[in-house]
Amino acid sequence: MDKTISYLMLFGNILLLVTGQVLFKIGLARTGGLHWSKLATSPAVIGGIALYGVATLLWFAVLSRLPLSVAYPLQALAYVLALLPAYFLFHETITWTKLLGVFVILLGVVLLARS
Repeated sequence: MDKTISYLMLFGNILLLVTGQVLFKIGLARTGGLHWSKLATSPAVIGGIALYGVATLLWFAVLSRLPLSVAYPLQALAYVLALLPAYFLFHETITWTKLLGVFVILLGVVLLARS
């Protein structure tokens, strides 16, 4: 049970990181790019930074429970999850090459989980 909670915490960390990146992307789009003074007051960017802060605290808890050699590589799932908002929110193209990359990442995650 304790290990399950550790992995749920890790998944929560990954979700927070991906959501933070989505908010950064939204903030950049709304401010028209890298305009630092606008970004500093963008609610989306501020929200993304806040999520990163919470994700960092959760990461500390994960590191206290799981080996770094397991937890850090599993964060590659963020790349997989980021394709969903990239496609649905930002209408980015998902190519076969990207899908192959996702498959390789998922295969690596499975191999790590079994070790």
